[in-house]
Amino acid sequence: MRIGIITLIVAYVLSQFYRAFLAVMTPALKTDLGATPEDLAQASGAWFLVFALMQIPVGWALDNIGPRKVAAGLLALGGAGGAAMFAMASSPDHILYAMILIGIGCSPVLMASYFIFARLYSPAVFGTLAGMVIGFGSLGNIAGALPLALAVEQFGWRTCLWALAAVTLVVAALIMVTVDNPPKVEVEEGQAKGSVLDLLKMPALWALFPLMFVNYAAAAGLRGSWAGPFLRDVYGLGTTGIGWVTMAIALAMVVGSFAYGPMDRIFGTRKWVIFTGNMIAVGMVFLLWAFPEAGVLNISLTMAAIGLFAASFPLLMAHGRSFYPPHLVGRGVTLMNMFGIGGVGVFQYASASVYRSAQGPDVAVTAPYQAVFLFFAVPGLIGCLLYLFSQDRTD
Repeated sequence: MRIGIITLIVAYVLSQFYRAFLAVMTPALKTDLGATPEDLAQASGAWFLVFALMQIPVGWALDNIGPRKVAAGLLALGGAGGAAMFAMASSPDHILYAMILIGIGCSPVLMASYFIFARLYSPAVFGTLAGMVIGFGSLGNIAGALPLALAVEQFGWRTCLWALAAVTLVVAALIMVTVDNPPKVEVEEGQAKGSVLDLLKMPALWALFPLMFVNYAAAAGLRGSWAGPFLRDVYGLGTTGIGWVTMAIALAMVVGSFAYGPMDRIFGTRKWVIFTGNMIAVGMVFLLWAFPEAGVLNISLTMAAIGLFAASFPLLMAHGRSFYPPHLVGRGVTLMNMFGIGGVGVFQYASASVYRSAQGPDVAVTAPYQAVFLFFAVPGLIGCLLYLFSQDRTD
């Protein structure tokens, strides 16, 4: 099973790469295809939205089919197929369709490993294991920054996408060979099998959903879409410069994922670790909105801080995991993931309209980006405040 988990982590590296690589390719895609910041934000948002919508069928499939076939099949068809479509793109619309396919392909890989952890290990260590997967998987976030920028300049973006399609297909095949499905949980006689509706009836989870919905939105939005256009338009950075800044964000997200994992056991609380970290992250987004011309170094550090303190996703998943009944673990982790990734998709897609509505002949170049930053910041604050009603649980 260890080799299978490693293979799933490699697949998650690809998932992290695909959700974040558009920002670095902003200059090349604008030059070759005429793709605007709105086009790329909508394509990135579509990835997250379809990824989120897939969580309900993926949850059912994990509980009933198992992680091996679900992860391998979708990654091969959607991930590799979408990367190939992207490589052949001749318009921004083709990028949108390719990102939808890639989102479908990536939708089961993280939840497959979480499903295995939830079945084989106690809830007390789930947060640490979940953070470990996110931390190692975030190497894809790093690869989608400066390394991709250098590769695009050296080989061209189409060659890079063809190579990614081939790598994705190989990883899907390895999942099929190396991953073992955990033992099924037998439902006791007379006990209903249950569904996602049973989870939605649990008040404890509804206290987590708002923060889950907004937690990752700003960090993913900056890393995946808006950092590139913002740094290009306001500071004149090219592909390599954008690559350096986005790599700093990605590294901060890696550190944050590893750091958050064991925090609940160190401090004896999940709720207050999550709340404190997210409030700091929201404060950094407000700072970005208030001082967009603070200089490249200050802006880079602020964006990195957002990535660091907003990396509480694995601990939020662990908080939700503590309430799931054993036979609904698959649907439980995917339901939480649907809120988390769905929030990113909604905010990414809608942020394109926010950016467009704030443009005008007499407005400063920073104004549309400030509108986007505020659009991320206010819901983030609301999510933190609603999370105060949650029930702390560390078992």
